Amino acid sequence: MGRRGKRDADAAPSEKPTVTFSPLAEFPPLREDELAVLRQVGQRWADALHDRPADWDELPLDPTLERYRHPPAPSRFGRLARIDMFKADEPRQLLATEATILPRGRLAQSLARFRRGVLGPPLASTAVLQERMRKLVALPVLSSDLLSSVAYGPEAMLAILVLAGGGALGLSLPLTGVLVLLMIIVGASYRQTVYAYPHGAGSYLVASDSLGPRFGLVAAAGLILDYVLTVSVSVAAGIGAITSALPGLAPLTVPLGLLAIAALLAGNLRGVRVAGNLFAAPTYLFIVVMLVLLLVGFAQAAGRGFTALPPPPITAVEGLSVLVVLRAFASGATSMTGIEAVSDAVPVFRPVEWRNARTTLTWMVGILVVLFAGLTLLIHLSGVVPHDGQTLLSQVARQTFRTGPWYGLVQASTAMILLLAANTAFNDFPRLLFFMARDDYAPRRFLHMGDRLAFGNGIVALSVAAALIFLTFGGRTQALIPLYAVGVFLAFTLSQTGMVAHWRAHRGRNWKRRAAINGLGAVLCAIVLVTAAATKFGEGAWVTVLAIPLVVLLAMRIRRHYDRMHLALALRPPSVPARAAGQPAEPGGTRDRSVGADDQESEESPQDVRHLVVVPVARLNLAALRALAYAASLGPPVFAVHLSPEQEEADRFREEWQTWGDHLRLETIISPYRAITAPLVQYLDSLHTLRPDVVLTVVVPELMVKRPWHRILHTPIDQRLRRALRSLPGVVITSVPVHLAD
Repeated sequence: MGRRGKRDADAAPSEKPTVTFSPLAEFPPLREDELAVLRQVGQRWADALHDRPADWDELPLDPTLERYRHPPAPSRFGRLARIDMFKADEPRQLLATEATILPRGRLAQSLARFRRGVLGPPLASTAVLQERMRKLVALPVLSSDLLSSVAYGPEAMLAILVLAGGGALGLSLPLTGVLVLLMIIVGASYRQTVYAYPHGAGSYLVASDSLGPRFGLVAAAGLILDYVLTVSVSVAAGIGAITSALPGLAPLTVPLGLLAIAALLAGNLRGVRVAGNLFAAPTYLFIVVMLVLLLVGFAQAAGRGFTALPPPPITAVEGLSVLVVLRAFASGATSMTGIEAVSDAVPVFRPVEWRNARTTLTWMVGILVVLFAGLTLLIHLSGVVPHDGQTLLSQVARQTFRTGPWYGLVQASTAMILLLAANTAFNDFPRLLFFMARDDYAPRRFLHMGDRLAFGNGIVALSVAAALIFLTFGGRTQALIPLYAVGVFLAFTLSQTGMVAHWRAHRGRNWKRRAAINGLGAVLCAIVLVTAAATKFGEGAWVTVLAIPLVVLLAMRIRRHYDRMHLALALRPPSVPARAAGQPAEPGGTRDRSVGADDQESEESPQDVRHLVVVPVARLNLAALRALAYAASLGPPVFAVHLSPEQEEADRFREEWQTWGDHLRLETIISPYRAITAPLVQYLDSLHTLRPDVVLTVVVPELMVKRPWHRILHTPIDQRLRRALRSLPGVVITSVPVHLAD
């Protein structure tokens, strides 16, 4: 094998199924065992329908719309004719046009047009591949969180050291060296993650795959808190940069922050590619401006022989100790948040996905190391110290650019990158919920892709949670940072530990070297995790420590619900009811049910269903007669039930029933306490208890009003019945609408 062939073989990742974010995730195919059971159920249908009439499957209209050569009259959708909303695609298949998603009503249509103007027109599912990003777009989109942390990471570290007095500030340089080493090791570790999981895998998938589902949930909980806090901290820091340059805006911190979150929400709902194009320029501007700041600042320092300017006198609040140093280290480590964004988002890259992701990750870590180390050194040489009212970066920029527009450019670019740093969370948080929902640990609505091919439900959930936290803490960055490090480094630790287990299980070329890199990353991340949890527990980290197990418990409860749902809805081999063998069903509903004996809803083929239609009738008007006609069209057995407050009214109603012709059996219930819904519900419940094998179909007339406020003028009997009877298996509520003109 030649040298190039050897290099390509070594670079090729392990073969794993490709995971793409597509609408198909909401509709998983049936397994082979489910298909086998489905064939058995289908055979029972064939047995039940073998003697059906020849015209049994004929329909009164053509569902393919082929017969309608001329467009029908406009419908309630306005000028759009119903036929124009669909077009023939394949035999017995129609293709819905964009017009079908327009809602009814003028107000709803106006809101839909406004939404389309803000978010853009809907995208077809086939456009999902076009929404992928190239490296030049992916770098700013996925690195904005990581790179923006240099604006507050060094300050967070120095804010702890300054408590021990001015002499302790010199420790920032060795701490920066350790943090740079940690960044490089963790970055190399995540390169290994992208290599091992080319289909995309963050801490949740790696920990679940290698350590078990429980560890995966713990990592996911840490990441969920990390992403929510990423938005809150980034927006708080961005607004802080604005108020540092314009102190008059300080009272508007909270409204400005909420407005920024709303803008990020709208931008990301427009789709991945559009959001990337919108937010790419500010990230590149920040990188360029920071490099210019470092070059000019170091040039000025070189003019004085790189002698550090003395900081202002600082009174020590507490003595210098190992605890203070560890707290400063943990605070500075928050600059690494967002480093795993690439491993989460591998599927959004253009092919070859994993190779482009690794290249982007390398550039991200390299830029982070240069900016973090350079800015910390420049802060040390400039002699500035943290104080309220102005960020360290603002002080350095004022000292470096004494005249000209550069100071304003530094603050503007910093504010933009900090505000847009939340965009990384907007990219990764919905994908994390996608993977969790796919495993049934999160609501399945997070699998849904919106009309712009974005995971809108996850984006909205992140926006609401971040806005609540931002509002609760009043937009103060330092108050939020103690909550920050625990969750993210917990996820880092579990991810790197899971990678060690992965290499040991799969082995392969150079697996020991790869495991060593991930093992070192796991140890260093664990040190930061323990340090942050111990030293910042009283400052607010206890909230994260408490929230993580609560999120895990919630996810497990969700999984338990879905497990029960899958068990209840799973296809089962058909059983043979007693009456199918020529035996009458026993009172009380006993019958042969070999599978799911405690489940009273096993009707999977026509011969399994025996139903009884019940029509509640208050008075014999048009609505009642329509409901009775519909019920009779379903076929026997059918009967009506009337609730009366007094015997006199019951007798009168029976006379009216006889006048109508007594075409159906009538049962009357006297309700001396004048209640209507409750006795009716109890009566239907009693019928169901007597024969749980009989499906009760309750046909209720429903008045459909044109004005929303007209609803309060009518009693919604059908809705009350649904709420009261929805817990009973084998009870169906059917509404027969009667539309009022106005």
